[in-house]
Amino acid sequence: MSELLSAPPAIAAAGVEVFSAALRAQGADVTDVDWRPPAFGSPTDLAQLSLDPRRATANRTAVERVLAAGSVLVDVRPAREVLDVDERTLLHAGPPLSWEAASGPMRGALVGACLFEGWAATVEEAERVLAAGEIALDPCHHHRAVGPMAGVTSPSMWTWCLEDPVSGGRAYCNLNEGLGKVLRMGAFNEEVLTRLAWMRDVLGPLLSTAVRSRPEPMDVKAVLAQMLQMGDEGHNRNRAGSLMTLRDLAPAIVAVDAPSADVADALRFIGGNEHFYLNLGMPTAKLAMDAARDVPGSSMVTVMSRNGTEFGIRTAGTGDRWFTAPANTPVGLFLGGFGPEDANPDIGDSAIMETYGVGGFSMAAAPAIVRFVGGTVPDALATTERMYQLTLAENPAMQIPVLGFRGAPTGIDVLAVARTGWLPQINTGMAGRVAGTGQVGAGLVQPPQECFEQALAALAAESRATS
Repeated sequence: MSELLSAPPAIAAAGVEVFSAALRAQGADVTDVDWRPPAFGSPTDLAQLSLDPRRATANRTAVERVLAAGSVLVDVRPAREVLDVDERTLLHAGPPLSWEAASGPMRGALVGACLFEGWAATVEEAERVLAAGEIALDPCHHHRAVGPMAGVTSPSMWTWCLEDPVSGGRAYCNLNEGLGKVLRMGAFNEEVLTRLAWMRDVLGPLLSTAVRSRPEPMDVKAVLAQMLQMGDEGHNRNRAGSLMTLRDLAPAIVAVDAPSADVADALRFIGGNEHFYLNLGMPTAKLAMDAARDVPGSSMVTVMSRNGTEFGIRTAGTGDRWFTAPANTPVGLFLGGFGPEDANPDIGDSAIMETYGVGGFSMAAAPAIVRFVGGTVPDALATTERMYQLTLAENPAMQIPVLGFRGAPTGIDVLAVARTGWLPQINTGMAGRVAGTGQVGAGLVQPPQECFEQALAALAAESRATS
């Protein structure tokens, strides 16, 4: 060991060039090697999917639908009016889930929703009715909806109603509560319930009237595209998008015939909530990915989602079928005195943003995100460069300035993931693993490889059945 530093180091670099370039800038000699993680999956399945004569055309069709999809805000309505759910049903993030399998933050959000709806008077009573199956649980994705973190949506919550003017499809998402102790992070104390009641009684009706009174719908996709030009990546950084949303909605909100104090409170709440836009961006991505949800022969991923226990994906070629595996725990930066032992495994429908090519796939557009999720600016640039190797297209509407306005990497290809051994990168918040804790940090996470192994096998089986 004493001789290890007696001569200049011999450095071999594998992967994105930014790492070797940084070393050369410091005067080091670097040898670049062409190495990638080994592919995974059955060689027979890889060959079957690679040689499927439908794949190229099917993927082109899926990509065209995703890129063509638009998103405009047409209404704000209570969930019971638009999501086709029974009165005693709670929607949640991720693939299907039972109370018994629910993690701490998911249980906390479900309990809080029961208290909010008046289905239980105490935490203990809420836990009892949930454990007894008296409240039905169903994924948001089964109702053309998405929800961040726990994603719990109850009948009385107001939802954004977005429409794709190309296909006529609709997608929905509840309203964003802000940061800290919030229902979506598993908190359910009096502060949380009071805020939810205000959102139900004041904010929702105000937004509904304001949105309906606008002379033309708000173009939510255009806001997302502009965000990438202004330092947001659309998942964990939404500052510019939230301010643009406030700019677009404020005149209509001010014109609503409502008490001035309510209007002021609504504007103050929106202006102070950096993630207010996220709940508009998510259904925008959902609209685009739903446009490609049934394209036989396509290996494109249409859903990535987590319920705090399992991670699930869907593909265009296999429709509504879920491929699931235990969720990984994010790695990143923590708030206050929290640490890794406080973080729950990955949770939320918000990975629909990465499925669409923004969020973790567009970290190069938002170098400042590393101050929130960890890593360095070169890491952010390298991540986006790597995601181009996993995707089918570049989205010309979502341009990344620092990369010469190159379109964001869009349309994850199951086959490319399996061939390279690289997994998609997701930016995410971290909820406390104990119910009631709230947010403990933010970081980076990847899907479990098993999800893509299952999807590869299913796509290969479907290919054999049609050949």
